[in-house]
Amino acid sequence: MTGYMYDICCVGHITLDKVVTPKDVVHMPGGTSFYFSSAIRNMDVRYTLVTALGAEEQYIVSDLRSKGTEVTALHSKHTVCFENIYPSENQDHRIQRVSQIADPFVAEDFSAVQARYYHLGPLLAGDMSVALIKALSGKGKVSLDVQGYLRKVENESVLPVDWKEKKEGLHYVSILKANESEMEVLTGCREVRQGARILAEWGVKEVIITLGSKGSVILSNGIFYDIPAYVPATAVVDATGCGDTYMAGYLYQRVKGAGLQDAGEFAAAMATLKIEGSGPFTGTREQVRTFLKDNKHYVFSLD
Repeated sequence: MTGYMYDICCVGHITLDKVVTPKDVVHMPGGTSFYFSSAIRNMDVRYTLVTALGAEEQYIVSDLRSKGTEVTALHSKHTVCFENIYPSENQDHRIQRVSQIADPFVAEDFSAVQARYYHLGPLLAGDMSVALIKALSGKGKVSLDVQGYLRKVENESVLPVDWKEKKEGLHYVSILKANESEMEVLTGCREVRQGARILAEWGVKEVIITLGSKGSVILSNGIFYDIPAYVPATAVVDATGCGDTYMAGYLYQRVKGAGLQDAGEFAAAMATLKIEGSGPFTGTREQVRTFLKDNKHYVFSLD
């Protein structure tokens, strides 16, 4: 499409993560921006990342650049530090702690960036203002992973909170990704289809509700698309970043003109491949397509 420098621009802080599972403790970079960038690296799209982190963590950006990712690294006094604790084998449940918070993004940071899609991955409520969402919606389509707007930090503990400006903010969002619990916080509704309809009524064009091991549901133009969850070929190792990997696959497919069902299935396949190992997904579209072909009938059933 002419007029755009990039197909996708991801916006979010890179974090320093400590992932604790019953089997291991791993220290690694993290955050939506890191997992999304790694997952989309080998896909044939024009991609850039806008992030912000402290001087001591610039090596993470250097590593991303060395692997072919174009990055604008804004200076921040601190880098976000997250601890993700999975107390059991159930990777749908985690406890989070935050010891450092980074500086927020502002509209002026994007004056030189023109993208077809802006994928926003706030980690905490103060990362991105509604004014920024509005400004970016005037430049391209906004895709939002809402999780950060539903978190606040007290004494380093991450606590759930509602997004007070949700109706105003979601008015400017074209694609929204939320899990079941995030959907319930936003809408007050536990039933997935009803909750998705409420979010659509607030202005979102494509509502994606992820259901963990039960798959996901997409709503657009009043039509629901049921996306299966593919059974991992090996044991579940680390679910951190699966939602970001899903959205990388989904937006990649949408950029390429895929319909919502195909985009959702491609995204789910990428997330399944990612969950089989620790760290980000670094595979190729050919690997995802092969997985889809080989596993079309081996899925979890949806409720």
